[in-house]
Amino acid sequence: MKTYSFKNDYSEGCHPYILEALIKTNLDQQNGYAYDEYSDEAKELIKNKINDQTAEIYFVSGGTQANLLVISSILRPHESVVSAETGHIFTNETGAIEATGHKIHGIVTEDGKLKPEHIQSVLDSHTNKPHQLKQKLVYISNSTEIGTIYQKQELKQLYEFCQANNLYLFLDGARLGQALTSEINDLTLEAIANFTDVFYLGGTKNGALLGEAIVITNDNLKEEFGFHIKQKGALLAKGRLLGIQFLELMKNDLYFDLAKISNVQAMKIKSAFQDKGFQFLSETFTNQIFPILNNSQIEKLSENFDFYVWKKMDEDNSAIRIITSWATSDEVVEGFINEIKAL
Repeated sequence: MKTYSFKNDYSEGCHPYILEALIKTNLDQQNGYAYDEYSDEAKELIKNKINDQTAEIYFVSGGTQANLLVISSILRPHESVVSAETGHIFTNETGAIEATGHKIHGIVTEDGKLKPEHIQSVLDSHTNKPHQLKQKLVYISNSTEIGTIYQKQELKQLYEFCQANNLYLFLDGARLGQALTSEINDLTLEAIANFTDVFYLGGTKNGALLGEAIVITNDNLKEEFGFHIKQKGALLAKGRLLGIQFLELMKNDLYFDLAKISNVQAMKIKSAFQDKGFQFLSETFTNQIFPILNNSQIEKLSENFDFYVWKKMDEDNSAIRIITSWATSDEVVEGFINEIKAL
């Protein structure tokens, strides 16, 4: 068995505070379907943090489910979604969006981030209406699937472009905690709410057993969203299981503390690779890093540590993906760094 896995940020269970809260409240009788007091309190905390008391908040079990629910609820049969080719809905969700009858326009980007000109290129190639699809939704991730983040001005420009072109902007926040606690970040949770129509806070990858919190700020998207959740089988009868977790994550800013830990540990490993002169697939300041190693170096590091070979660069070199989590200890990082130094 490997010493440690850097394959993902949910190999462990949940933060002890969450487990303690679940045990402590286990025999409390509560209403079902997220009408429990814990879910109510968690929703209020999120509303306070985004400074929007009118936002609609729904807890669901996972990221793919959140993406499917949001996108399928927004798009009409003749409408489509624009995404970076690295976007999770484009590469890692088994055609979930396409299975609902909606096309994804994949855009090649250098850093995993969409810009207005990327979206404009899709709009320009779909002017023969009604013979071509109507683009209606733009999907982005923060942090992206290659670890990069949006700066405030970038997100603002993208949102303003979407508004000007009658498009909705949806932000996948599976790793939003890591994005917001990155050392180069200038966004706040309130700004995220202001410059998107809908987004979600990822718990699965940041200390929860499972769960994402969908936040809808655009009034046009709020009505009847609950019906979509029930119809898609996403309405958890014991909704308290999600509400309790987000209550623990939101109070006292545990959500952000855990995300920062994962970022700090990743940056230690990044510095070790930099000190050895290694190049990276992308410049990241979150809990995902993508150093480029040759085959023998990858084989050596794989003796004691698990990670994904992310992208083959040529016959001899590949970029690997290393992801740290809130539970990645100093001892694990130090052991990995020692192996990097020995390469």
